[in-house]
Amino acid sequence: MWKYLTDDKYNELLSSFNLVNTTNIRMINKILYGISNDIDANYEEIIIHKKNGGLRYLNAPSKNLKSIQRKILKNVLEEKIISNHACAYLKNSSIKDNAKPHINKKIILKLDIENFFDNVNFNMVYKTCFNETLYPKKLGILLTNLCVYNNHLPQGAPTSGFISNLCLRNFDEIVGSFCKSKDISYTRYSDDMTFSGDFNIKEIISLVNKLLYKNGFRLNKKKIKVVTQSTRQQVTGIVVNRKTNVRKSYKRKIRQEMYYIKKYGINSHLKRIRAKDKELYLRELQGKINFVLQIEKDNVEFIKYKNQIKKI
Repeated sequence: MWKYLTDDKYNELLSSFNLVNTTNIRMINKILYGISNDIDANYEEIIIHKKNGGLRYLNAPSKNLKSIQRKILKNVLEEKIISNHACAYLKNSSIKDNAKPHINKKIILKLDIENFFDNVNFNMVYKTCFNETLYPKKLGILLTNLCVYNNHLPQGAPTSGFISNLCLRNFDEIVGSFCKSKDISYTRYSDDMTFSGDFNIKEIISLVNKLLYKNGFRLNKKKIKVVTQSTRQQVTGIVVNRKTNVRKSYKRKIRQEMYYIKKYGINSHLKRIRAKDKELYLRELQGKINFVLQIEKDNVEFIKYKNQIKKI
């Protein structure tokens, strides 16, 4: 298809994506290929301490590369179709959308993809998102280089989430089709898969295990979890036994924090709990409040908390 594409037409196509803030084609090529050819210099490793005591390593792109990736996401990737079963990394979508299909179900099965982003490699991204049927090979390789680092999807890049959805589109559709035939609800939120209904658990695990392996992934067998209606059923942090709501203990902790802030003042409260970074503490607390309001948008109490944190 692209065999007889001239340099001028190639440059015109590249320019049409508006990936950098210039219309000068020589500068566009210089910037994009400059970053692509020196990709190591455009990433920084960030270490995050997990709640369980472990460490998570993120590769964060430079300011310039991140800007380019955002434009690749907006101008190139978001027009592509993903599966309806994928609920993460989408505009106007939330964890509530991932939880809704699993309300009031007899059994909930939770499965996890092992080392998800690390196993989405260069070849997978090129073939799924930027192959020769879509773009000239030279351009497809350039776009892939700008989205992949060390042969995997960097978790700090804005393109990685949507690309992961594209790479698992066929998997989602096959699993979803099978589940529909068995009256099973299926959603996937990043590496978390949820199945609900009344079904043969071993049959689903076997199917998912085989399909993941076929697509270059592995099932994390340590994180297989079955939850029945007689216990609290949670999907991406949301209780779904009868309707979607946030667990009481989660809201109770926020109420407690807000009470102490009101009683002692924010600075004295931070000293009491030995929190050193005021801005970080308030940002995290605001995130917890927003999580509740994402599920219970008309909760007057937490709307009040949100406004109080804004004033602080």
